[in-house]
Amino acid sequence: MSARVPVYDTGMLIALADRKAKAVHLHEAMRGTPHRAVVLGPVLAQVWRPAPRLVHALAGVLGDCTVPQARGSAPPMRDTRAGRPECIGCLTGPDLTDWRRVGTALGQAALPGKKKPDAVDAWVALAAAKHGSAVIFTSDPEDVKAYLAVLDPPDVHVHAV
Repeated sequence: MSARVPVYDTGMLIALADRKAKAVHLHEAMRGTPHRAVVLGPVLAQVWRPAPRLVHALAGVLGDCTVPQARGSAPPMRDTRAGRPECIGCLTGPDLTDWRRVGTALGQAALPGKKKPDAVDAWVALAAAKHGSAVIFTSDPEDVKAYLAVLDPPDVHVHAV
């Protein structure tokens, strides 16, 4: 398994909640990575609804993920024999420059078809870029790629689910 940081967008969480085979297989494979899958707070908010089946499904998934800066979330890095390292990308919240970069991506992205700018997707792209080497799991790969084209990170990949 790659050392890239896994980053989930809304489509990945929906696929996991619906127990889609591809998403479940990918998620289970992530359990062996040093960095837990990143689920941004706005991504979780887009999916979370007070339906028992959904809450149960997402609660199980979130145990294997980290929601950066959220109290009660699992830490970004898994324990090692030498202790647990920290992830600067997860520990530091967005600053004004980050929000400006998201806005720039929203304004400059060449989105496919009749798609409209989506601040959450742009934030997912930037969060992956801030981790350096990452892979975004998404149901909207063309949208995410459009934001990444503006942000121009050196080593962020997109995987469709």
